[in-house]
Amino acid sequence: MPLGERSPGDKGESRYCGVESEFDDDVPRLLSFNISRGGFDFVVCPLINPTYRPSLLENDGNGSSVLPFAGSDLILNPSQWSSHVVGKISSWIDLDSEDEILRLDSETTLKQEIAWASHLSLQACLLPTPRRASCANYARCINQILQGLTNMQLWLRIPLFKAEDDSMGTSTDDMTDSWELWNSFRLLCEHRSQLSIALDVSSTLPSANSLVRWFGEPVRAAILNTECFLTNTRGYPCLSKRHQKLITGFFNHSVQIVISGKPLHKVLRGSADPAVTDNGDNDGCVQTLRPYLEYVGYLYQRLDPLPEQERFELGYRDFLQSPLQPLMDNLEAQTYETFEKDTVKYTQYQRAISQALIDRVPDEKASVITTVLMVVGAGRGPLVRASLQAAEETGRKLKVYAVEKNPNAVVTLHSLVKLEGWENSVTIVSSDMRHWDAPQKADILVSELLGSFGDNELSPECLDGAQRFLKQDGLSIPSSYTSFIQPVTTSKLYNDVKSHKDLVHFETAYVVKLHSVARLAPTQPVFTFTHPDHSPQRSNRRSKKLQFEIPSDMGSALVHGFAGYFDATLYKDVHLGIEPSIATPNMFSWFPIFFPLRTPVCVCPGSPLEVHFWRCVGSTKVWYEWCVTSPSPSAVHNSNGRSYWVGL
Repeated sequence: MPLGERSPGDKGESRYCGVESEFDDDVPRLLSFNISRGGFDFVVCPLINPTYRPSLLENDGNGSSVLPFAGSDLILNPSQWSSHVVGKISSWIDLDSEDEILRLDSETTLKQEIAWASHLSLQACLLPTPRRASCANYARCINQILQGLTNMQLWLRIPLFKAEDDSMGTSTDDMTDSWELWNSFRLLCEHRSQLSIALDVSSTLPSANSLVRWFGEPVRAAILNTECFLTNTRGYPCLSKRHQKLITGFFNHSVQIVISGKPLHKVLRGSADPAVTDNGDNDGCVQTLRPYLEYVGYLYQRLDPLPEQERFELGYRDFLQSPLQPLMDNLEAQTYETFEKDTVKYTQYQRAISQALIDRVPDEKASVITTVLMVVGAGRGPLVRASLQAAEETGRKLKVYAVEKNPNAVVTLHSLVKLEGWENSVTIVSSDMRHWDAPQKADILVSELLGSFGDNELSPECLDGAQRFLKQDGLSIPSSYTSFIQPVTTSKLYNDVKSHKDLVHFETAYVVKLHSVARLAPTQPVFTFTHPDHSPQRSNRRSKKLQFEIPSDMGSALVHGFAGYFDATLYKDVHLGIEPSIATPNMFSWFPIFFPLRTPVCVCPGSPLEVHFWRCVGSTKVWYEWCVTSPSPSAVHNSNGRSYWVGL
């Protein structure tokens, strides 16, 4: 039965815990013992007798033979095969052996077993760990098989280890980092999305930085051997703090736990456990894997419930979305409604406007001076409301111009002004801010034109056009904003982009709620814009060269692209942003942006990752170009804005 439920309707795959078993030709009995009685959700079991070798098989007179599978497909119904069985491919196979007979036997058996598993409609098969670093033939055969698979996943068993001193390994077969084994295999298989990982967790874990990499990889299962468990004061199994933290991370990334090995902890015979095996002793104790399952369930149930915001964002996790084109397209009502629900954002704006009003108008002149405030890009009015509330809060007089180019939103604005009785305070202007001739100069210019990368929704171009009706000493809210990037591993997003099989999608920046991602280095600032900008040689073109160093104890990592963020100073110390280290809490208006790489780049510790980003401006569009120049050069992505741009 599932481990628990974090929130109503929890459908996370990590709720299900499996058990690894040996070959049993009575599969219904195996499932009854481990699922009905043992409490597990699925069994990882061999599909064929481990003694089977094709070269030793005697054919009958017709040249055919019956393979020694664990029963026919009729012993379970299709739903049971699909839900409760993960096929375990024979562990003896060695497709890169120097022994030709063993190699050919291995190829034949591998294909036969996966064909049988596919016939049974299994959801996944567990592949044995490559026996050596050089595993080209193994990967070649798997790649061939993957071309014909449609619905089944192949889990490659990879031990979780990394030597603290990588210099210990000198030969290719003396691998010191199991990630290298996975990466080599994955590259040989062309990054196929149906190839994923079952991590074999040992009692000793590598460094925290090394573990981070795996959260950007397609890990589907974590195999916990009973030898990983410690013993608590009551004699029951438990895990170290580091193992607990790792398992919690797996739960949050929909990784299923599989218990493996023999029971090493004794429990009292009186325990309410129907799935027990007598250990032959007469000490009143029995041995079972049930306590290990119960402990994993305890860790799952101890997870904090998902906050409301996280539940709302679940459907957006790792889902690629094209950024908005706010000048070319008019937003729909549903989009406005989503943004308007972000009360944190408008609270920050109200704070900034309040401080600006207090600084511009001293208390003794509050009843005399009327501040002219222009909301450029007013939408359906949330910033108009925040401005008027700031005026009421500070006791300042305010004249508001609400400038909006979307005629549909203007209809809502007129209705809002009439409903709230703002006719004497608010003037609605149906116009593009870049072309409007204002009747008077503004003291304060307020806008919410920021995109996930700060300037990617043309805030600089819009505010440059609006700056002409701002007083020489006038203020802009926001007053500045900076974009940030960091290299990431994200197999999920890379494969999603790759599935389109064209250049355009690899040269497009996407808005995405990052989840299955490993952040490989701290963020670095890219482009900064300040408003108002009175410099005579004002230009919104930008270029930046950055160098990232991955932590020395992380090991090598594959960079699939760059995650982008922004941070904005609204006014003085009031800021707003999504840069992870200083992100505004509980704000959901912006997800990060993702710049993919056509060819992922492998980066080693001590070898800097050198990246170039350009913000280019033409007569009708703005676009980004990006590339890697070290450790190995990539193509310049999106040259001349051929694939992705924002229209002016």
